[in-house]
Amino acid sequence: MAKRQVFFSFEYNKDSWRASQVRNMGKVDSNSTFSDNDWEEVKEKSDAKIKEWINDQLAKRSCLVVLVGSTTSSRKWVNYEIEKAYELNKGIVGIHVHKLKNQNGDQVSKGSNPFYNFLIGKNKERLSKYVTCFDSSYSSSQYVYDDIKNNIEQLIEDAISNKPPRE
Repeated sequence: MAKRQVFFSFEYNKDSWRASQVRNMGKVDSNSTFSDNDWEEVKEKSDAKIKEWINDQLAKRSCLVVLVGSTTSSRKWVNYEIEKAYELNKGIVGIHVHKLKNQNGDQVSKGSNPFYNFLIGKNKERLSKYVTCFDSSYSSSQYVYDDIKNNIEQLIEDAISNKPPRE
């Protein structure tokens, strides 16, 4: 099976270390991973330029992978990326990364499901009803890492195969 091109969405300031662990697992196409310098450069742009960059990147990808830390669900750009991925009919999946240690060896509290606040369709159902938000049952950072590494490809495939309903 070919590695998928995905777009990783995460809260840069708090979770870039955790996100880099997942991005560097070697489980997705290397075009899916941007260097931290690329992220830094994008952050400095105007809102219109950031949206343009996100739209361009998402258009090339088959799936949005939201790496969920303690406060990810309240982040403006993460929410924009989820909305845009839904609009573009991309696969969408969440992976809780709060139990991965950061550069200081710290874990953080679990954040809320970022898909819960999105209402879709004429019945205004919650996106979280359709989108998996994987949370490892392990508590040790190394076991959580291994659990994500062992499951991420299937999570991505499932997200692509089981997209939220469109109306």
